[in-house]
Amino acid sequence: MLTSVKIQKRQSEIRQHLAALVGKEKPDETEQRSMTELDTEYQTNEARFRAALIAEDTERREAGASLETRGDREYSDLVNKFEMRQVVLALDEGRVLDGATAEVVQELRSKGGYRGLPIPWAALERRVGETIASGIFDPKQVRPVIDRLFPDSAAARMGAQMVNIDTGLVEYPLTTSSVSAGWADGETANVAGPTVFATTERTLSPDHNLGIQVKITRKSLKQSGDALEQAVRRDISGTMQAVLDTGVFNGTGANGQPVGVISGQGTHGYGTTAISADASSSIFRTVAGTFMTANSANSPADVKVLMHPAMWNFMDSELVTGTAVSEWDRHVKNFPAQNNVLSSQATLTSATPDTSVALLATSAGGVAPIWIGSWGGIDLIRDPYSDAQSGMLRLTAIATFDVAVSRLAQLHLLTAINVE
Repeated sequence: MLTSVKIQKRQSEIRQHLAALVGKEKPDETEQRSMTELDTEYQTNEARFRAALIAEDTERREAGASLETRGDREYSDLVNKFEMRQVVLALDEGRVLDGATAEVVQELRSKGGYRGLPIPWAALERRVGETIASGIFDPKQVRPVIDRLFPDSAAARMGAQMVNIDTGLVEYPLTTSSVSAGWADGETANVAGPTVFATTERTLSPDHNLGIQVKITRKSLKQSGDALEQAVRRDISGTMQAVLDTGVFNGTGANGQPVGVISGQGTHGYGTTAISADASSSIFRTVAGTFMTANSANSPADVKVLMHPAMWNFMDSELVTGTAVSEWDRHVKNFPAQNNVLSSQATLTSATPDTSVALLATSAGGVAPIWIGSWGGIDLIRDPYSDAQSGMLRLTAIATFDVAVSRLAQLHLLTAINVE
């Protein structure tokens, strides 16, 4: 029991004793002495009570924070123990799920419908002991969801944020009005305004399903053991990363694809500039200046650039006249190397082989420039018939995605850039 609660209880007892004593018209010496002692104790306890509240304030805050985040931490710990191997064997042999895997599957089922066995997105992360290009990935590090799933994806490096949605449509209101302040022109004059506060909505809808099929041979099932865990996760996450990057930036909006950020520039409505000139550091510097003028970015270091590898190759070979400095050297002075994202999947060259496009993005006020909506987890379904003769296990993983841009001022597309 907290000290403050004990003091409150004692104060209540003192008030009861005093109420009984003060009701007597002629208290004896013992009763008078008792009243004096109780009064002194009551005054002392008041000071102790205030001190206890101050001392316990930190404990209360920590306890409250613990209660608010305990559920998320416990679920995260369960997901860290999730075993893809159990899911595969449950689909192949009918083995009963147990431990953390069973608890996570039950939690996912309670929030949405799945034809097969649901898999949390975090289960696809690369775990300790698996080497990737940038070193060892630690799944316990707190990162946005899309970074945990695909740390090397172009969408993640461009600052896109994945939003997990249980069911239905989700709308994000964004302020479109410009509320301005102004000086009063004189002692009795009014200040500027009023200005209408207007918003617009960005909608994420579950209209686009991304699916892949994985075949696991009977030999793999019997021979690999625990190694099957990493193999299945690598296959599913690697394939989804490549296709999702293409869809996020170059989705056509037809044949089940979402409207990509680059291919759907006209639909999304953010700014674009036709360069019709060679790739150079100056064209990116000019657009970064536009970002800073619109208060979307504070410096070029806040701007990320997505380009085709052919553009990097061209700029690195273009030397400034009379020097050994290339256009790429000048470019990375303004835009740090980690802010430049090279991707052949995200920035396909146009129909003209010698031109390409580039996308500039910035995160303003903590708001990501691109949102990727994902509905629930991954639905892993077994096909028991197609490969039954060979004893192979065919799995289909289906996930639902959508793409939306946030503030239009946070994106700008450069087109018709010569790279040859």
